[in-house]
Amino acid sequence: MLQSKATWKFTTIQDNINQWTDDTNNNLSPVIKELLLQRGINTAQDANEFLSPSLDNLFTPKGFASIDKAAERVHKAIEHNEKILIYGDYDADGVSSTAVILKALQELGAEVDFYIPNRFTEGYGPNETAFRQAYERGYRLIITVDTGIASVHEANVAKELDIDLIITDHHEPQDTLPDAFAIVHPKCSPDYPFKELAGVGVAFKFAEHLLGYFPEHLLDLAAIGTIADLVPLVSENRILAYYGLRKLTVTNRHGLNALKKLCKIEGNVTEEDVGFLIGPRLNAVGRLQDADLAVQLLLTDDPNEAEELAEMIQDLNKERQKIVADIVKEAEKMVQPIENNGVIIVAKEGWNEGVLGIVASRLVRKYDRPAIVLAVNPENESVKGSARSIPAFDLFKNCMKVRSLFTSFGGHAQAAGMTLPLNNLQRLQDELNIAINDQLTKEDFKQVIEISKTLAIPEMNETLVNEINRLAPFGMANPKPIFHLKETPTDIRQLGNMKKHLKVQFRQDAESVEGIGFGFGSHFDCISQQTPVSLVGELGINEWNGNKKVQIVIQDIKIDEWQLFDYRGKKDLDILPIVKENEDTLIVCSRVTEIIPKQANHLIYGAGLDTLSKLNTLFIYDLPDSLTDLKEIIKKTKPSRIYACYHVEDSSYMKVFPTRDDFKWFYALIRTKKIIDLNKEIDIIKDRRAWTQDLILFMSKVFFELEFVTIVNGILKLNPNPAKKDLQESKVFQQRLNQAEIEKTLYYSNYDKLKEWFSTCIDVAEVPKEEPTHGLQKIY
Repeated sequence: MLQSKATWKFTTIQDNINQWTDDTNNNLSPVIKELLLQRGINTAQDANEFLSPSLDNLFTPKGFASIDKAAERVHKAIEHNEKILIYGDYDADGVSSTAVILKALQELGAEVDFYIPNRFTEGYGPNETAFRQAYERGYRLIITVDTGIASVHEANVAKELDIDLIITDHHEPQDTLPDAFAIVHPKCSPDYPFKELAGVGVAFKFAEHLLGYFPEHLLDLAAIGTIADLVPLVSENRILAYYGLRKLTVTNRHGLNALKKLCKIEGNVTEEDVGFLIGPRLNAVGRLQDADLAVQLLLTDDPNEAEELAEMIQDLNKERQKIVADIVKEAEKMVQPIENNGVIIVAKEGWNEGVLGIVASRLVRKYDRPAIVLAVNPENESVKGSARSIPAFDLFKNCMKVRSLFTSFGGHAQAAGMTLPLNNLQRLQDELNIAINDQLTKEDFKQVIEISKTLAIPEMNETLVNEINRLAPFGMANPKPIFHLKETPTDIRQLGNMKKHLKVQFRQDAESVEGIGFGFGSHFDCISQQTPVSLVGELGINEWNGNKKVQIVIQDIKIDEWQLFDYRGKKDLDILPIVKENEDTLIVCSRVTEIIPKQANHLIYGAGLDTLSKLNTLFIYDLPDSLTDLKEIIKKTKPSRIYACYHVEDSSYMKVFPTRDDFKWFYALIRTKKIIDLNKEIDIIKDRRAWTQDLILFMSKVFFELEFVTIVNGILKLNPNPAKKDLQESKVFQQRLNQAEIEKTLYYSNYDKLKEWFSTCIDVAEVPKEEPTHGLQKIY
């Protein structure tokens, strides 16, 4: 067996294909139809709209509450040459939102500038000091983007200063809304159909309303924030991302092109390019310093400046990566045993607040627990940081239940930012532990992989991969399909200099599929030959030197049945590395040798059976003296893995076993001659009967044990009055029969036969009693 890292959850739809209410779209394969049904799409019209997104399906911005009031105020400011300040946020969504509104207002001729707070000195969101400074600089209109919905106090300050505050945001509204001049927010707009826009999506809609036309030239910016902020990529978000990626591919913004060049993005820009390359670099700026640099990159019209800014951002991103790695190491050392805490909370003075969200994400992935990572400020005895959660636990709702513990708090179900007094930390830990343990079971903590469908090898072809790509861009609420395959590999190997990766080849008739598991190299020693392997992953095309192969990029792997690892016949096998990799291990042997690791748990055949219980791995180091002994060990331990590590040097099975006639002839010869000197006559007997020397000596020992003869210095003398005895009474006879049967069963059998025998032991089936397969019952 091989346990999966995550819980596999298969998507099931009853009578799935029959759920299509309009099946006129016959060009869709059954697999794609099922994937669309999983997304709630069951008509040809809905399928066409999803697979071929149209800008015509975007909703009018007029559905936003207060948007007309907000637009009138902005136009009035432009008409009267009032200074307008855009107040943004320091992440990729925030800086792209800032750039969108800034570009739109510049196009309208506004006197406009932007302000993004410093994460370290000011924290998240609007703050009173910044508003007062804006007032002193002559601003009477402030527009927030991607922030502000929780800024109740700051809205009151703006009102006190006679500043009109327009809030555009998409974060979760809290119990009390700010008393702002206008709030443009999908979740505060009953008439707006789509509630899940990113901050840049709201800004884009506001820009459209201000401009009076659809600003297609701003779509590249809209795609960055929408994809980077991990909002559901459905409905309007899907359309904005779809066309925004097209715009990004051909963008004429010097900053974006410089960043694409550094990221080595060529050809069509994908959602993965934004999510893993562009977005993190824009985020890195605000994590380490003022985010103004990122906004400047998006706005610059100077190609030389763009290259300089892009290089600076690239350097900041490298620095950010190192800082994250260092904090992760420190945080992991501070994590208490996970059985004691349902929620991980770690805090330390000196940690960079800007990267704590990334650190929290790493802890969540490693420990399968929500994680809150905080920097301690000893001067005011407070902590500040970020949190990330697991899918089964709504962090926002549960933290809102203890809102009084926080100085400030905001975020989503899976991510949040917070500040609280240091003294409240233990109470927060206690309250969240109670909440999560009340709400979740043990299985809920485990990562979940949503599996779209089980496929057979012939179904995994290039045509299907191309169809799947029509579902892109992928993201939240429209994940890239994960497929399940269960087959016996034809080849398994490790890849990479450090053998960190795994390649698994599958073949059925003329069709083949390869699985590639990055970071799964250690699984190589956990997969035995001729064993069906289950794996899940994304389907794609691997193109190399013009050759295309369908491959599944492995996300998880498991084996449902027990495994046999066949190392029979390998002399001086080093089992130490395998023992180290397998916990709960027992080595069974007839004697302890220096080759057996000292720290390994071992058992001598025939001893300590009453102490055995179920375990994971059983090493059979050498052959037993009895099949029954080994059967009892396997019966009690029921191992998930059996390693057959033994070899045979002096084989009984490969030696010729004398027949009934052989014994009778040789005994007749002894009775006739009365004395036979084997030292002189053995070669004569060998030639006469075409026997081996071993055969003659073996029969001699049997006759000696049964007292049919005496043997002194190789001379056999007949016992004239022997007692009648059965050959079965000879221990020598039985041992050789038994040893031959043991070797036949455990050593010379093929893989399938050996595994079948072990299976009967594991299943506690009766193994047939050992019986002689050669020889005779009586000779006298």
